[in-house]
Amino acid sequence: MINSSRIVGKVEVSETATDLVEHIAKTFSELAAKAIKENGRFIVSVSGGSTPKALYERLAQPPYVGGIKWADVIFFLGDERCVPHDHPDSNFKMIDEALLSKIAIPESNVFRTVGQAEDPEVSALSYDEDLRRVFRVGAGDIPRFDLILLGLGPDGHTASLFPESKALKITDRLYVANFVEKFNSHRITMTFPLIDEGQVIIFLVSGDGKAEILKEVLEQPDKQFPSQSIKPRSGNLFWYVDRAAVRLLNPQVYEG
Repeated sequence: MINSSRIVGKVEVSETATDLVEHIAKTFSELAAKAIKENGRFIVSVSGGSTPKALYERLAQPPYVGGIKWADVIFFLGDERCVPHDHPDSNFKMIDEALLSKIAIPESNVFRTVGQAEDPEVSALSYDEDLRRVFRVGAGDIPRFDLILLGLGPDGHTASLFPESKALKITDRLYVANFVEKFNSHRITMTFPLIDEGQVIIFLVSGDGKAEILKEVLEQPDKQFPSQSIKPRSGNLFWYVDRAAVRLLNPQVYEG
C-alpha cells in the first residue's frame, strides 16, 4: 500500500512522449505569460537531457516561438558539464542549438557559465554572483525562480546533485562545483536551497528506461536519492511523466 502523503509533488501523466512535450510546452508558455504580466520578466532554470531537449525544440516552433515574449524571458542553467560550450557534452550547446538560437531573445537574457573547463570553483562562484545580480539579492538571501526544470538520472540524481557527492550538503551557496566520482569530472550545479525556493519545480521524466528509478523515487522515500530531497519551501513540485515511465508505478501514486 502506498503512503501517498509521503510523496512530494503531484504526478501528471501524459499518454505519449509527444503528448508530454506538448503539455510541458503549454505549461511553460502559460507560466511565462503570467510572470511577465505580473513582474515584467520570467526567470527560468533549464536542464539538459533528452526530454528537455524535445521541449526546447517544441518551444522553437509555432505557436510558442512567436507567442512567448522571449525578450522578457531570462535563462539560467540548472547545471553544466565542465567542458567548453562548443563541446558535444555541453548542456548550453544543446539548449542553444535546440532553442536559444531560434528565438528572438537578447543575448543579455541568456546566462551561461564562464571558465568552467579551466576552473570549476571560480566558474561556480561567478555564476552564483550572476544570479544574485539579476535578482538583486545579497548574501544570505535566496532568489526565487519562476520555473525550474529538472531531469531524473538512472541513479536518482537531479541537476548534477549525484549520490554521495559533496554538493548534497552545501546550504550556503546557490551554485557549486561538484566533483562526480563516477565520471571523474566536475559539474557546476544548483544546490538544494536554490531549487527548494522555486515557485514551480517540474521534473520531466519519459520513456520505459526511466520506469524503475521513477518507481523507486516515488514509492520508496527512504531510499534517500538526491531527487527525493527536493522539498519546496512554498512553491509547487510536479512530476510530468509519460505512460511508459509510470508503467511500474502503483496507480495510487498518480490517480489518488
